[in-house]
Amino acid sequence: MAREECKALLDGLNKTTACYHHLVLTVGGSADSQNLRQELQKTRQKAQELAVATCSRLTAVLRDRGLAAEERAEFERLWVAFSGCLDLLEADMRRALDLGAAFPLHAPRRPLVCTGVAGASSGVAARALSTRSLRLEAEGDFDVADLRELEREVLQVGEMIDNMEMKVNVPRWTVQARQAPGAELLSTVGAGPSSVVSVEERQGGFDPRKALAAILFAAVLLAAVALAVCVAKLS
Repeated sequence: MAREECKALLDGLNKTTACYHHLVLTVGGSADSQNLRQELQKTRQKAQELAVATCSRLTAVLRDRGLAAEERAEFERLWVAFSGCLDLLEADMRRALDLGAAFPLHAPRRPLVCTGVAGASSGVAARALSTRSLRLEAEGDFDVADLRELEREVLQVGEMIDNMEMKVNVPRWTVQARQAPGAELLSTVGAGPSSVVSVEERQGGFDPRKALAAILFAAVLLAAVALAVCVAKLS
C-alpha cells in the first residue's frame, strides 16, 4: 500500500511539474497575461503540496530499518525519481522568477498610433485611461506580490532538497534501473493486444516465416541463373 501510494503521489507530481514547465515557457510571450501568472501560481503551489506529501511518505518508509532489501531498492528508485523531479521544479521556479522580473505585467504600454483626437472626446478618453490605470495597478499589485511569494517558495524548495539529503542518504549512482534506457518508449499505454508491437519484433527477432520465404526466394533465383546458363550454352 505504501509503495502504491508513493507511486501515485510521484505520478501526480510529475504531471504537475510538467504542466508548470510548459506554462513557464510562455512567460514574456504573446500569451502572457495575469491569467497565466495566476495559473502559474496555482500550479506551483499544487506541485509544492505534492512534493511535501511525497517527501514525507518516502522519508518515513526509507528510514524504516526493518524494510526488506527488495522493497528498499524499489523505494530508493522512487526516491531518485522524486529528487530529479524536485530539481526540475526548482529550476523552473527560478526561471519563472527571472522571467517575471524581466517582463512585469504592470509595464506601461505606449500606443502605436497617435490620432491627435481632442475636444469633446477628452472626457471619454480620460475615463478610459482611468479605467486602464486601475486595471494596470491591480495587475501590478498582483505581479509584485506574486514575485515576492515566488522568491520565498524557491528558497523553501531549496531547503527541502537539502533536508532530504540529510535525512535519507541515497546516492543516485548506486540505484540501478529495472529497465533498459528507452524501454518505456516501446510500451503503448492503454493499447489493445492488436496494437501492441512486441520488443522482439522491434529488435528484429527471428521469424520462421521470413526465413522460409528467404530460402524459397534464394532457390528460385539459383534456378533462374542455372536456366539462363543452360540456354546460353545451347545457343
